[in-house]
Amino acid sequence: MIQFNFQQKTVLVTGSSRGMGAAILEAFARAGATCLLHYFNDTSGQNRHDAEQLAAKLTALKVPVHLYDADVRKADEIQSLMQKVQANHGGLDVLVNNAGVIRDRTVKKMTLEEWHAVIQTNLDGVFYCSKFGADVLRDGGRVVNIASISGVVGFHGQANYASAKAGVIALTKVLAKELARRNITVNAVAPGVIQTPMIGEIKPEVMNYYQQQIPLGRVGRPEEVAVAVLFLASEEASYITGATLPITGGWF
Repeated sequence: MIQFNFQQKTVLVTGSSRGMGAAILEAFARAGATCLLHYFNDTSGQNRHDAEQLAAKLTALKVPVHLYDADVRKADEIQSLMQKVQANHGGLDVLVNNAGVIRDRTVKKMTLEEWHAVIQTNLDGVFYCSKFGADVLRDGGRVVNIASISGVVGFHGQANYASAKAGVIALTKVLAKELARRNITVNAVAPGVIQTPMIGEIKPEVMNYYQQQIPLGRVGRPEEVAVAVLFLASEEASYITGATLPITGGWF
């Protein structure tokens, strides 16, 4: 059994204060990484509260943990974030683009605000983090993008989300080619239905339909996505780039 070792590696996971991002960052922490915990400091203060709680949990694992807040929708904030990473840590070894939101509604009922909110966070944010993150990634580094099976098959009521995630998959392929000269690999995972706070926004009848379509008969766990991310970020995956790995329980 392969035991992932990320000691002496600095890892940034965007949107890692809770949910899937938190599970991914915790997995890196358990593998010895220096963890950069990113969150969006919203007006409610909930994200910061969650980030501080997770930081305390990860610190107990005896690994360095550093908190950073920035709005992935704003290029200047992400550029500033990456400059801080360079100044404070000398660069980055792994970037996981995880931050995302969901605003499900049919095209007919979807507001322009709902369209832009998802595109700006889920696609523009990945572009900004990748563009400015590439400047601080060390040669031989890793980028792992969190896409979605929705970006492959397109689910009812997810025109904004599916479009953004399809864009992430395409962006992954382009970045893989552009960063290959520096031996930086760029891959994506495409989770299906995963047990995170985000699925609470899915209507119960829609969730029941989804579960009926999954051959393994259950929704996935964040930890199951995390281990796939760690693999793609590891030395063992050094010849994999431009790929998108479905994590769906067999549902296509």
